[in-house]
Amino acid sequence: MTYDEFLKSKEYQSIESGFDAKYLNENLFDYQEAIVKWALRKGRAALFEDTGLGKTIQQLSWAESVHKHTNEPVLILAPLAVAEQTKQEAHKFGIHCELCSSQEDVVNGVNITNYDKLHKFDTDVFSGIVLDESSIIKSYSGKTTNELLERFAHTPYKLCCTATPSPNDYTEIGTTAEFLGIMPRSEMLSTFFINDCIKRKGKQERIGWRLKGHAEKEFFKWISTWAMMIKNPKDLGFDGSRFDLPELNIHEIVVESTPEETSLFVEYAETLTERREARKQSVEERVRIANKIAKKSNQCLVWCDYNYESEMLYKAIHGSVEVKGSDDPEHKKNAMIGFAAGKIKTLISKPSICGFGMNWQNCNQMIFCGLSDSYEQFYQAIRRCYRFGQQNAVDVYVIISEKEMKVLENIKRKQAEHMRMSDEMIKIMSQSAIDEIKGITKKKTEYLPQNEMEIPKWLPF
Repeated sequence: MTYDEFLKSKEYQSIESGFDAKYLNENLFDYQEAIVKWALRKGRAALFEDTGLGKTIQQLSWAESVHKHTNEPVLILAPLAVAEQTKQEAHKFGIHCELCSSQEDVVNGVNITNYDKLHKFDTDVFSGIVLDESSIIKSYSGKTTNELLERFAHTPYKLCCTATPSPNDYTEIGTTAEFLGIMPRSEMLSTFFINDCIKRKGKQERIGWRLKGHAEKEFFKWISTWAMMIKNPKDLGFDGSRFDLPELNIHEIVVESTPEETSLFVEYAETLTERREARKQSVEERVRIANKIAKKSNQCLVWCDYNYESEMLYKAIHGSVEVKGSDDPEHKKNAMIGFAAGKIKTLISKPSICGFGMNWQNCNQMIFCGLSDSYEQFYQAIRRCYRFGQQNAVDVYVIISEKEMKVLENIKRKQAEHMRMSDEMIKIMSQSAIDEIKGITKKKTEYLPQNEMEIPKWLPF
């Protein structure tokens, strides 16, 4: 092998294993149609689009096209209640989508079920798979992730759909690439990242993966060969004015804490144990404030993190509906769909249960009765209401103990970092994405030698 051939072998190519679409749903917006055509041409792709940009109709149209092309069934996997809402959306767009509980319900067309029912299906019969809210696979060693990787390893057409992932959440990007068959996660890490280590007491300790400084642009360009990442259609050169959202107002309500007897000032909670204790100490006041806000709202979402908070909120807020992890699936589904239909005035739950996938533009007020350190959950929970189709300004009330102010500061820090990095990522990827949509280019790693190689005189030649 010559040196030129060696360099050629190290290039990554834009992989296209799909087909040109002959039919797409007429309800697609112009940018949605362009993205779906691109995804079908790729065959295996990801849609990392911000909330409210219409991933539902895109994945439905993609699935319908794959079915028509292969004349075989296609499966969509979605979180609980999101499957029901997707079926309703499909009907609105003139697409038949069969809501399935097991393999017996599958039709030769577009099918949808919940992630927790996957074990009831023979996944070998499907020519295409769509993962709605595909961030579920970010836990690389998780049972669900491994099951998805194994069951759909040979499925010819794959689509992953989720809101824009955090640019520094490399696990989610890596597992998505591996699920799609683009590149194994381990190879992605070795290609673009450095495994940082530090010495402690004479021993090497791994502290995580860090993107190679010179590889940042190439990493983002590589992602653009298989993923479409946008916050607004204008990122792809389309008119995005219709996606300009109304105002988002975040109100911070700090519950004062009493200093310890040995201190003149309030000491911020540092450890997890201290934070939990601070939450318990302030819970009655936080619930009282939340109840006061909810009473004045036409419709309100109330988020919490602990079971005792959920129980106290449910007892305090008259006419509210509580959704807990231990509730049966039917209650969860009915509550979430009922809230979407405006039949429920106040819904109380955790972001980990109801904070992903649902479209609740009918509501414009929500309360966080405390905060966790997860910026992703905070962001996703807000975007259930603050998304395309929202007609009113959205008010978000964050009620937090004074002792927990470091949690709020941490969320703000993560938010600023996420915005900075995602803006930079999209800026780098936009032109590549535009070229990919137009199908006018192939992506590869560029090697541009700067210096002429000199062979040492002592080597025989």
